[in-house]
Amino acid sequence: MSIEPLMTARGRTGRAAAIRRTAEAVTSGLIRASGWVSILILAAIASFLFLNASRALQEVGLLTMLTGDSWYPTSNDAQFGFIPMMVGTAWVTVTALVTAVPLGVASAVYISEFADGRIKEVSKSIIEVMAAIPSVVYGLLGIALLVPNVKSVFGLDTGLTAFTAGLVVGIMVLPTIVSISEDALHAVPDALRQGSAALGNTRWQTVWKVVLPSASSGIFAAVMLGMGRAIGETMVVLMLAGNAGIIPGNPFESVRTMPGTIAAEMGEVVRGGLHYSVLFVTGLVLFAVTFAINLAADLVLERQRKRWSR
Repeated sequence: MSIEPLMTARGRTGRAAAIRRTAEAVTSGLIRASGWVSILILAAIASFLFLNASRALQEVGLLTMLTGDSWYPTSNDAQFGFIPMMVGTAWVTVTALVTAVPLGVASAVYISEFADGRIKEVSKSIIEVMAAIPSVVYGLLGIALLVPNVKSVFGLDTGLTAFTAGLVVGIMVLPTIVSISEDALHAVPDALRQGSAALGNTRWQTVWKVVLPSASSGIFAAVMLGMGRAIGETMVVLMLAGNAGIIPGNPFESVRTMPGTIAAEMGEVVRGGLHYSVLFVTGLVLFAVTFAINLAADLVLERQRKRWSR
């Protein structure tokens, strides 16, 4: 038997293995480079915000802004208190989460545990379409449908309130909560479901007692990411929240949020002025808050991945 064909086959196998190793090395390098580029971009954004906010940090002080209860940036005795904006942002975010979390988690449970193949695919498509709708469209729908009804139902002077904005923002964050929660539920091993069924639990009991607790960290991460999305929403709150720079006592009052304030006032301030710099401090605070929330959510998701990969 000639060994030449065998040597030729081995040579081809060796070349294929070398090409595969080279491709894997190149792919790994590109992924690593992309990660470093993302980190550099994030650092550049933080540096840009800090440099533009430095004047206000020096002349007014971060603590003074965070604890101030009045926002009069254009008066002779200018006051740059963030409390009205922070409270308004909090009311919108809480209303959004109260709206989105129960509906989002329930939808994720249905899609993951009860829907058949066709309904599951249609539901996921609808969620993707919801995520792709521009926020200004949600704002227009809120003005046309929610504002007059909120005003008449609750007997308010205006329907432009934190409650109205929170309802629409809650609808907007639904895709985030549903998608990540469904992924967390799908990641729960089928062996746990089968074991629960073997013990005599019904499908609902299995979901309630086994699947949801097992996926709780992933669901928590979904809620955290939804919260970050709600805190940073700009266009809807600018259109629906009323933009009143007061400290609201309840969600049925007009409010001004931090991102809404930046969007409303940045085009009218003097570039490089104190008011301009204060708005960058507002952006820096928002950046820090949303970064912390998203980091916490990512850490929780990573812990769940490691838990079920064992």
